[in-house]
Amino acid sequence: MPSKAMDLFEAYAQDKLPKDEGYIISSFFSNTSAYSRYEIVSYSGVKSIYLTDEGLTFQTNGKKLHVLIEPPNYPHKAIEPYVRSSHEQIPLRFSELEQIIAKNQTRVMIAKKPIISFSSFTILKPTGINFALAFYSLPDLYDTLAIFFEKTYNKEAGVPMADAKKAAVKTVDIIKNTMNFTGDFNQE
Repeated sequence: MPSKAMDLFEAYAQDKLPKDEGYIISSFFSNTSAYSRYEIVSYSGVKSIYLTDEGLTFQTNGKKLHVLIEPPNYPHKAIEPYVRSSHEQIPLRFSELEQIIAKNQTRVMIAKKPIISFSSFTILKPTGINFALAFYSLPDLYDTLAIFFEKTYNKEAGVPMADAKKAAVKTVDIIKNTMNFTGDFNQE
């Protein structure tokens, strides 16, 4: 059975990164709270991939979707995400985000649509408990992503399971509808 996902940097080292199409999910967790940021990137038609000091650079177009999860005690709830401190920031306004308030008052914010990166993008090397995973384009990809988000939203970000499931479904719906490989990138 083929692997559904693999650590991005291990996949690169073993020459197992999909070059035709794939998804990369990176996490950025706070060291002091359950504040969590995720970046989901879809790409296809890779011209080259190379390692830099910062991370892994892909020479191709990509679509990046942001997810932000705030714990109930987050002190800067009213500040737009794009003007927050660099380690808490995503480049979006509240009006550009779907919001789900969990029963424990954790707020899950999912970008309504991805941001397009033209010509290249870099995935940063994870530090601490953060991760960068490559997901392979297999027939059950969206089911795999839904289970992955449900578990990580619940375990890492402290979202109650019922709300984590709801947020995971919303995240995957947005990915499926705005970041799939039909149209934009598959002809390049």
